[in-house]
Amino acid sequence: MSKLDNITRESWILDNCPEWGTWLNDEIEAQQVSANSVVMWWLGCVGLWIKTPGNTNLCIDLWCGTGKKTKQLPSMKATHQMARMSGSRIAQPNLRNVPFVIDPFAIKNVDAIIATHFHSDHIDINVAAAVIKNCAADVPFIGPQACVDLWTDWGVPESRCIVVKPGDNIKIKDIEIEVLESFDRTVLITEPPRPLNEPNQIPNMDLRSVNYLIKTSGGNIYHSGDSHYSNLFAKHGKQHDIDVAFGSFGENPIGIVDKLTSIDILRMGEALRCKVVIPIHHDIWCNMLADPNEILALYEMRKYRLQYKFKPFIWQPGGKFTYPQDKDNMVYQFPRGFPDIFEHETNVPYPAFL
Repeated sequence: MSKLDNITRESWILDNCPEWGTWLNDEIEAQQVSANSVVMWWLGCVGLWIKTPGNTNLCIDLWCGTGKKTKQLPSMKATHQMARMSGSRIAQPNLRNVPFVIDPFAIKNVDAIIATHFHSDHIDINVAAAVIKNCAADVPFIGPQACVDLWTDWGVPESRCIVVKPGDNIKIKDIEIEVLESFDRTVLITEPPRPLNEPNQIPNMDLRSVNYLIKTSGGNIYHSGDSHYSNLFAKHGKQHDIDVAFGSFGENPIGIVDKLTSIDILRMGEALRCKVVIPIHHDIWCNMLADPNEILALYEMRKYRLQYKFKPFIWQPGGKFTYPQDKDNMVYQFPRGFPDIFEHETNVPYPAFL
């Protein structure tokens, strides 16, 4: 029998998805976090994993789905958020651009699943199913009302869900989560998964989207979800001690305002008074890809004149960032391997072969 006889589309998918297998799951599980530090991994899009010295594991906005998969597409509904803001009807060509770097069904130890808002690239039915099936029975699902509505519609028990709004505080082991205002204006023109109690003509942001300040012994982490630039970043920066801030960066198509631009990322970092600002989200959608080197170039042009007290950090999906140890790094490099060179005998025709 030919080896090819057993190869099918289904076997190919199972062999190759997720593309990283359990590599990152294994790394997170094995990571020992030293005292007075905190370790983070970028899971793609705005997904973030946070681990502390107390072995607390938070998973924020992990999404394991895809964008467009065929060109045989219907027009956007007139009520779609992108159609509403632009008047367009042709479906946007938002194909997923990066691999899946984590296997949700290999997650075993997590202390909370957290969502900033209900957009489909920030909350995931596969993650919910995997956690319900494979993790401890008391792992909470934390998010604003619209996210909890979505989780319960999927089958997450209501008793496992915690509805949050700005001003709330939640303690999880050695982490404190402070819930802050969101500035995601796109979510205000997005149809929620079910009607919300919004008697006013303008929707209630607090029911739809929130930002988070994750307080740890190693530093405080600000996750802004899909927030646009807002003057209130300066309020958050004045009221809170922020070490690392994450902002959703991207190249907005003409006529669309949905992501922070390179200058917005720097303005955000300055306003939040953080030590490090990290752009995310620019990796995922092929039609909104942006070059984070723009941020570095603008930073060099502006840092002395404006006396910036923070640094940008350009990350990669699947990469690790440890604070405060990595606070002075500005560009991520994956481990290059071969730490044991020349610990064993080489095997080449003569010593100067290479």
